[in-house]
Amino acid sequence: MEPDDSINVLGTALAVCGMNPVTGFFRDGHCNTCAADQGSHTVCAVMTAEFLAFSKYVGNDLSTPRPEYGFAGLKPGDAWCLCASRFLQAHDEGCAPRVSLEATHKRALEIVSLEVLRENAA
Repeated sequence: MEPDDSINVLGTALAVCGMNPVTGFFRDGHCNTCAADQGSHTVCAVMTAEFLAFSKYVGNDLSTPRPEYGFAGLKPGDAWCLCASRFLQAHDEGCAPRVSLEATHKRALEIVSLEVLRENAA
């Protein structure tokens, strides 16, 4: 499985999103994607308490540690590659986290407009 071209929403090289914890569909710190990435984990977002509570409420608990998966749980301030649709849902509900445009993959634009991403830019 090879990642798609590592290009961000600004048309330049995709920057690292997060290495502590290591994020990304490929767990390489980048929000790279490929056809196998059903969720389009392409939006590099900085977690907030409000977003983490929202995500847990809608069924994706990102804050609880899951040691069986080597996952320590996210806390406010952590950078994480979010599913583009979950980011858009959070935006629509008024609790979107901040976004790193340089580290958000261009494929996110298939789901979220650049205008919405810019509104939430870190």
